[in-house]
Amino acid sequence: MRLVWLLTISLVAAVSQSEAADDKPAEHSATEKQAIEQVRKSGGSVMEIAQNDNRLDVAFHLADSEVKDEQLAPLAKMPKLYALNLRGTAITDAGLAHIANAQELVRLHLEQTSIGDGALKHLAKLEKLAYLNLYGTKVTDAGLQHLTGLKNLKKVYLWQTEVTDAGVETLKKTLPEIVVIRGLSLAKPEPEKKEEPKKEDAKKPEPKKEAPKKDEPKKEEPKKEDKPKK
Repeated sequence: MRLVWLLTISLVAAVSQSEAADDKPAEHSATEKQAIEQVRKSGGSVMEIAQNDNRLDVAFHLADSEVKDEQLAPLAKMPKLYALNLRGTAITDAGLAHIANAQELVRLHLEQTSIGDGALKHLAKLEKLAYLNLYGTKVTDAGLQHLTGLKNLKKVYLWQTEVTDAGVETLKKTLPEIVVIRGLSLAKPEPEKKEEPKKEDAKKPEPKKEAPKKDEPKKEEPKKEDKPKK
């Protein structure tokens, strides 16, 4: 019995170790590790999204130096890229060609950059993309056409872009579950109302002031004659 008990414990331990090994994500390849170091050297940050999930969260928005298209080149060697933040960087439409094949990309921040419609054509194959921030960019209705095939896209920020109401409605027809956030639109100022001149009340004629009366000379009373003394 003791032997059976020991064999059972050993078997359970072996299974547990095997399951633990299966749960542990595979290490990054040498090429991917090199790309990670290049991103960090250019001022970007790279983090794994969880202890048991080695997909990568890459951010350039806090870099000390200006980030341009060439700093994005290492991203093409990161097949596990999950999130990318390029907010406020100096990238162009051409720079996003480096992430055109990032099949694991779920979240993408492009707000406050100078990108336009040409950048969005590089996102057309990112089937897992669920979040896209385009606030403060030059994107128009034409650019949104590149997003119509992204069935997992659930939220798009379009505040301060050149997208119109018609463009949003067209996108919603192909992606009915999408939430489009356009921010607060400033109310159009109302035309100033011209104030009509107030009709002045007809001035009532002021009563004529009587001329001050001249003082009439006082009538002197006749003096009483002194009675003759007896």
